Amino acid sequence: MSSGKPVPVARGEEATWFAAAREGRLAYQRCGDCGDVPSYPRAICPTCWSSKLHEEQSVGHGIVYSFTVQYRAGAKGFESEVPYTLVLVDLDEGFRVLADLHDCDVDSVAVGLEVQVYFDDVATLPHFRPVDKVNVA
Repeated sequence: MSSGKPVPVARGEEATWFAAAREGRLAYQRCGDCGDVPSYPRAICPTCWSSKLHEEQSVGHGIVYSFTVQYRAGAKGFESEVPYTLVLVDLDEGFRVLADLHDCDVDSVAVGLEVQVYFDDVATLPHFRPVDKVNVA
């Protein structure tokens, strides 16, 4: 069943990230030489230029760094979801991810809100919800 939303097309290093998301895992890379955690999948560490990047799995817990509320759909297929909230989340492992926020009223969203990742069976992207709503299905 199609949701009518655009489907991400993985290229290069992104392919492993999307594969992990389809399995319900939030993957990230860590440099085996300097320990840096790039903010998105790469072939080479942006800090030390090492190619010794390996995949790890995030526990998916983080804090909202910034957010915006969309009152107009950003792309075709999202019209029925307006308004929706997009958040930049600082994950415990030291990287930042952009995702949508569910189970949270627009007026309750705030910088510093503690959130947890979850995946649904429709999308290949992570979603977040407030930690106090983690057991909400």
